[in-house]
Amino acid sequence: MNLYAFGKGLVKTVLSPLYRFEVIGKENFPKNGGILLCSNHINALDPPVVGMTAPRTVHFMAKEELFNAPILGSILPKVNAFPVKRGMSDREALRTALKILKNGDVVGLFPEGTRSTDGVLKKGLSGAGFFALRGNADVMPCAIIGPYKAFRKVRVVYGEPILMAPFRERKASAEEVTEVIMASIQKILDDYSVNK
Repeated sequence: MNLYAFGKGLVKTVLSPLYRFEVIGKENFPKNGGILLCSNHINALDPPVVGMTAPRTVHFMAKEELFNAPILGSILPKVNAFPVKRGMSDREALRTALKILKNGDVVGLFPEGTRSTDGVLKKGLSGAGFFALRGNADVMPCAIIGPYKAFRKVRVVYGEPILMAPFRERKASAEEVTEVIMASIQKILDDYSVNK
């Protein structure tokens, strides 16, 4: 068993007794081909929760500082995370993400760039649209609907894939594609709030 599979099982074992996870729409997730998995970001637990619930292995971008942490820094590369410098263009991270997507694998990112403190979806960064257009991949929108409170329901909802071919054909901008991605995430949030 590789470390990713072990970590996925460990996260499930630790978190499942604490939160009542409900996963919706896993059948929407394409079984093969490059996929850019884009989710809202409300808690530090979001990456392991998405990794635990996604039906395919996810390669997450993680802020560079985490790779300098004593224990975490050695674990992250083994669970398919790769570093990205925040607030600037990181060519190495760009190359890594595009290579993963073009190899037919899944890259996970949080287009808001940071956690939302009030749970309201923020404006997405244009990097999401850039990867979607350049990575020969379609987009899987995802919404995590909390809050993360002990013994309360946390929904992870996978929406319908956003096919990128039409956007590439008409040479859409990264900003436009990012807006489409964020609108898809917002629609999931609206349709599947925990109160419904």
